[in-house]
Amino acid sequence: MTGDFVIVGSGIAGLRAAIALAPHGRVLLLTKADPRAGSTGYAQGGIAAAVGPDDSPDRHAQDTLIASDGLADEIAVRTLVTDGPRYVRELVEWGAAFDREARGGFDLTREGAHSVRRVLHARDATGREIGRVLAARVAAEPRVTLIDHATAVRLLADEPGDRIAGVRFLDRAGRVTDARARATLIATGGAGHVFRETTNPPVACGDGIALAYLAGAAVVDLEFVQFHPTALAVPGVPRYLLSEALRGEGGRLVNADGEAFMTRYDPRGDLASRDRVARAIVRESDRTGAPVCLTMAHMDAEAVRARFPLIASLCARAGLDLGRDRLPVGPAAHYLMGGVATDLDGRTSLPGLYAAGEAACTGVHGANRLASNSLLEGLVFGGRAGAAMAGQKDDDWPVARPALWRGTGATGPGSPSITESELRELMWTHAGVFRDRAGLAAARDRLDAAWRAIDEPGEARSAVTADGWRLTSLLTVGRLVVRAALRREESRGAHSRTDFPERDDLHWSRRVFETR
Repeated sequence: MTGDFVIVGSGIAGLRAAIALAPHGRVLLLTKADPRAGSTGYAQGGIAAAVGPDDSPDRHAQDTLIASDGLADEIAVRTLVTDGPRYVRELVEWGAAFDREARGGFDLTREGAHSVRRVLHARDATGREIGRVLAARVAAEPRVTLIDHATAVRLLADEPGDRIAGVRFLDRAGRVTDARARATLIATGGAGHVFRETTNPPVACGDGIALAYLAGAAVVDLEFVQFHPTALAVPGVPRYLLSEALRGEGGRLVNADGEAFMTRYDPRGDLASRDRVARAIVRESDRTGAPVCLTMAHMDAEAVRARFPLIASLCARAGLDLGRDRLPVGPAAHYLMGGVATDLDGRTSLPGLYAAGEAACTGVHGANRLASNSLLEGLVFGGRAGAAMAGQKDDDWPVARPALWRGTGATGPGSPSITESELRELMWTHAGVFRDRAGLAAARDRLDAAWRAIDEPGEARSAVTADGWRLTSLLTVGRLVVRAALRREESRGAHSRTDFPERDDLHWSRRVFETR
């Protein structure tokens, strides 16, 4: 199977790239499950862009840089916030139905660490609405072919580190197919299922990061995992995300005594950045010995349910009323700030390979993502990657991304000596909201032992299955997260070390890249 371009992933970044590429050649779009099963459709809160009368790209950039805890790439941030309004208005022109005020302007909301209202939303199903619009555009492009239930298992290259010439995948029947192309985009989303507790859909297990790393691409910033502070924490019920927009519209975090406690931990209270809120919830729960709750009960219950119908429905499934009940909440793995290292046009360290969206890392989020910048990142950098792929030239590489740390590859045949549930429990226990050297070292040793037993990655033999690849992805990314968290001996953004509780700008005001 051959084409001009291959895209792995059908979320916001992959779809926007496909739209950019369609006028320039044949595009093969591979998606692991149903095209709507990824994280884009789960994004409730909204998309941040400087479109309000009291806002500007400079102000959006400043908020993003502050949230990043000193580690964001300022050029990447300014690219995001400057290009963002144009891409958002393009969505509106294509039919995106963002909520409006009575006078016709955008009904903007505010979320944690934003200084103004700048988040556009479609009720509480913004990602679903954006996905609908982009999917319709892609479906109308005759040169885009979508194959669903296709599991990518290897990037095609003569040797690790060589020019990438496509991808090997398993179809829904388990048959192996090679899709060759002159440019390949990784847009597979995040890796929340590396952890026991996550808001992510089941497909989010780090496939694209694993594919790129095993082929020899540089990865970066994988210690920075954002734990969303308010996932519904009801035993036996999925960890439904309770959007930050709830607090943006007046929701409060309270302890077992009904006390609003957040100002004890941060002067911004309930609208502090996500890393600080997540840690505050854990500490307050430990202090009181009881769960922390989110409440909207002091507000108009009918208005709350009307503003957040999807979240109200999810709460009702758990037997709770969003407008009246206290909702038990706790942190859950939500977003990976790190990923495959790229430049501002999606180029990775491997010729012919691009990455965009959550699987990629331009440095735009630094150590902590500002709320609702994720959809914007996928939209902007997906579009930029598509444009770069269309005009790809041989002298586009090498990309100036130094590998400051080198890892070791897998050795010898075999199967991982760890189960998925064991891996996820290990990661949650030792690489979760709070970390320390002893726990991380124990996790590293366990994952290294499992890593040494896996098959030489990407071999197309009968033993390769979708389930086997899933575990390989989880193991690969989990191991990279632990290694990165162990070597960064400070606390910064979403990375919190109890044995190194302070931010250390003297030694760690830098990003660390790793290659296989």
